[in-house]
Amino acid sequence: MDNNATTRILDEVWNDMTPYFIQNYANASSLYHQMGREANAAVQRARDQIANSLNCSSKEIFFNSGATESINTVICGVFNKYQQKGNHIITVSTEHKAVLSCCEQLAKKGAQITYLPVDAKGIIDTDELKNAITPLTILVCIMAANNETGVLSSVEQIATICLEKDVLFFCDATQAVGKIDIDLKNIPIDLLCLSAHKLHGPKGVGALYIRRKSKPIQITPLIAGGGQESGFRGGTYNVPAIVGFGKAISMTSSANYRTVQQNRDLLEEILGSVPEIIIHGKDTTRLPNTSYISFKHILASEIMTACPTLALSSGAACVTGSREASHVLLAMGVPKEHALAAVRFSLSILTTREEVIQCAQLIKDAVKKIRNQSPIWQLFKAGLIE
Repeated sequence: MDNNATTRILDEVWNDMTPYFIQNYANASSLYHQMGREANAAVQRARDQIANSLNCSSKEIFFNSGATESINTVICGVFNKYQQKGNHIITVSTEHKAVLSCCEQLAKKGAQITYLPVDAKGIIDTDELKNAITPLTILVCIMAANNETGVLSSVEQIATICLEKDVLFFCDATQAVGKIDIDLKNIPIDLLCLSAHKLHGPKGVGALYIRRKSKPIQITPLIAGGGQESGFRGGTYNVPAIVGFGKAISMTSSANYRTVQQNRDLLEEILGSVPEIIIHGKDTTRLPNTSYISFKHILASEIMTACPTLALSSGAACVTGSREASHVLLAMGVPKEHALAAVRFSLSILTTREEVIQCAQLIKDAVKKIRNQSPIWQLFKAGLIE
């Protein structure tokens, strides 16, 4: 139930990866011998598979270690290269911490950062985006799907606005790719990142899409090295992981998630009988696998402790060890006490209906037991607190 944090590698993915650990362990840049050429061809096949999934050119796909590296590469790289035009970056208050942390660092170096607010559903007002863009704006950075609530952004509309305003649009699509369709031929996104481990591939490998334009997008490389990825990202190719990435993305599509959404809806239906809960983003378009639920007057940590057999989280995995309330929920106007009571459930294509029913029952039992022992719940029932 924590698949937005990471997913299990599919058997078929693992089987495709293993030969490149043992039989053909060659460096993909060693083109003067057969093993090296075979490894290089495997990297190119994976690049083609990713490009095919996103409907773009394989020459627009660059491999790296994952979305966090892509985010740092793009935001810092664009800031470094476009300072003659301006120093203004627009993002959203509910973005992933990797984006927010990167922007905070650049602000210390003179960048002007605008953090767009969201409404109670977690959605920006596109008119506010239009008004925020100035002649000094060099980058708009907005995720396709929120990693905590699963709420989807109107990326096509945002991309069109940025195109009209001649501003680069960078989309963190880490949670969205494989779950919803993203067609880069028809959506004018300039830069987009994704990670393999969110779609049943291996950890430690990702890709950055950079649109080929008549006026090439300029980004300073984050990692200099031996000229890999056309000089854009140095370092020895992680061939097994890249092969697994290609296989995983070729096996996932929005069609795979129809059953996942049915299971997610079943989970919410069963938990709907629990009194005083909030399903965040329920009345808007969300990822088919994600449900973020506050159980009022209980700490999320209490529920997770009471259900040790369940893999759950109280928000993003990168900050889930923190005792702070979710910055996403707080930005949506959720009171802090309700934000601290939020548990994220995220299903995968491997999650079964039986597991969903078992999970829901364990949660119901835990919530009932915790509340029965809670003085705060008794005060609420007595009408002394809201």
